Amino acid sequence: QVQLVESGGGLVQPGGSLRLACAASGFGLEAYAIGWFRQAPGKEREGVSCTSSNGGIVYYSDSVKGRFTISRDNAENTVYLQMNSLKPEDTAVYYCAAGIIASLIANEYDLWGQGTQVTVSS
Repeated sequence: QVQLVESGGGLVQPGGSLRLACAASGFGLEAYAIGWFRQAPGKEREGVSCTSSNGGIVYYSDSVKGRFTISRDNAENTVYLQMNSLKPEDTAVYYCAAGIIASLIANEYDLWGQGTQVTVSS
């Protein structure tokens, strides 16, 4: 079965860190760009970060630049999102998605994971 599965979400205090993982099954991630998106209640889905298939192109939204780092391990068929200095406004469901080009636009992606909840609260 072709799918993406996110993991690593949870509850963390402001200023804390989490590392999200996006694991692919049924296909190889090495040929695909991967994007991380998030959606908070009542808000539109927002592109957070993305990486090209070889990792040579990386983008971040202004809201996470300097705090989040995307990386990929094609040998493990997994893409990671390291999130540091977390803020309450980072609270959302985080999704990864696979597509052809690296983009922060959701419509560029064809395959989506089910999401993982990140809650930043004291």
